[in-house]
Amino acid sequence: MQSKYGLMFLLLLAPCLAQAEIITGRIARVENGATLILTDANHRSHVIGLLGIDAPDLQQEFGRQSQTGLSFIAHGQTATANCRRFDHDRALCVVTVDGRDLGLEMVRAGFAWSYPRQTSLQSAQEANDYQQAEFNARIRRLGLWSSKNPVPPWVWRVQRRH
Repeated sequence: MQSKYGLMFLLLLAPCLAQAEIITGRIARVENGATLILTDANHRSHVIGLLGIDAPDLQQEFGRQSQTGLSFIAHGQTATANCRRFDHDRALCVVTVDGRDLGLEMVRAGFAWSYPRQTSLQSAQEANDYQQAEFNARIRRLGLWSSKNPVPPWVWRVQRRH
């Protein structure tokens, strides 16, 4: 009886395991402060969203600076993307370059917010690190935190629709 439940558990877990994927390649382009294009060894392009962060849209205050910040640390670099969710148009991944988590670096520099809607896809340690990095960037008034009242992109997008 116990093996029956174990098998059912594995069958329920299988879709989650099947979605995890590691992609290695060169960062060919930076779309904005939270999205990049990774080209793998087979010359396939992958649209990658940095898991755990949201950055200002390009039309939003500090949007171009955020894009430039990600370009500065990532463009042309060899990266590894640990992808945890695949949407219709992109993968959500923790992307590392030389062992550094690009999403965490963006939050540390004040170029992005820690994105609360994605913490369920992060380990407890990752979520804590991102939240601590945002707190430190806020109190040091780095990047977008130098503005008096920066508007999170998820709020800005809703305001723009109305």
